[in-house]
Amino acid sequence: MNFSNFQVILPVIISFGICVVLCPILIPFLRRMKFGQFVRNDGPESHLKKTGTPTMGGIIIVLSISVTSLFYLKDNKEIIPVLFATIGFGIIGFLDDYIKVVMKRSMGLRAWQKLLGQILVTAILGFYLVNYVEDVTLMLIPFSGGKYVDISYLFIPMMFIVVLGTVNGSNFTDGLDGLESSVTVLIATFFTVVSIGMNSTISPICGAVAGSLLAFLLYNVYPAKVFMGDTGSLALGGFVASAAYMLRMPLFIILIALVYLVEVISVILQVGYFKLTGGKRLFRMAPIHHHFELKGWSETRVVAVFSIITTVLCLIALMGIN
Repeated sequence: MNFSNFQVILPVIISFGICVVLCPILIPFLRRMKFGQFVRNDGPESHLKKTGTPTMGGIIIVLSISVTSLFYLKDNKEIIPVLFATIGFGIIGFLDDYIKVVMKRSMGLRAWQKLLGQILVTAILGFYLVNYVEDVTLMLIPFSGGKYVDISYLFIPMMFIVVLGTVNGSNFTDGLDGLESSVTVLIATFFTVVSIGMNSTISPICGAVAGSLLAFLLYNVYPAKVFMGDTGSLALGGFVASAAYMLRMPLFIILIALVYLVEVISVILQVGYFKLTGGKRLFRMAPIHHHFELKGWSETRVVAVFSIITTVLCLIALMGIN
């Protein structure tokens, strides 16, 4: 293995190691502090046994990513907006988790508070991208032979839609043991491969996300010993959206993060149908992973199927780059 290859793998190893060390330390701490998961009574009955499982494990993921990224920040300035989005949305998730778990308010932040925080982080991210990143309004068109389109003044409004949609899609996906971790580690691996191929300097943070999630999965697969909570799921959504923009690939999110998109759409359709029909439901439960559970699928089957779909879509997306 030559030195350059080692440099690519090193962030994965560092982040993996940090997460592996932190999990056995912080998980018992979260349990002692009684930072346990609140489980809705209207969900699948099998989920009731998850009540009390330590949550807010996303702190471990964010710490692993942040510490690893600091080693590369000096020579890789493009990491800054991706790290900002990851930490910024992670803070919003942390506040939401804290209110739910510590203050015992089951709904966490009010909807308007969470949205306001997300809009603020997105606005700061957009300001940075427009003023400090070259050619950020260019977007790679999938399966176009490497052609880009300049969306110019549509950049900011489109960015708000993409970032907020991705972040909340990631949040909705976090509902089964290992689901969000499994889907996002595949997306992070995709971005790592692409960033290396494009000689982008965001490859260290992409590798760090992949490494931290691989380690976190050791404790998050069924039956989970810890949940990432909104701290982790919002942070990961921020990473996916910002990494896509730094690589000029927001259009690829529809492919690689289709699971996120389907989860969001299922909630929107469920709520809309419920209101239009005076109480009828389109799905047995939303987000849609719960629908499959109530149809008789096991948690592990849902996670496996969603992960396989993401893997195939990431491979298709790789073919669509050139």
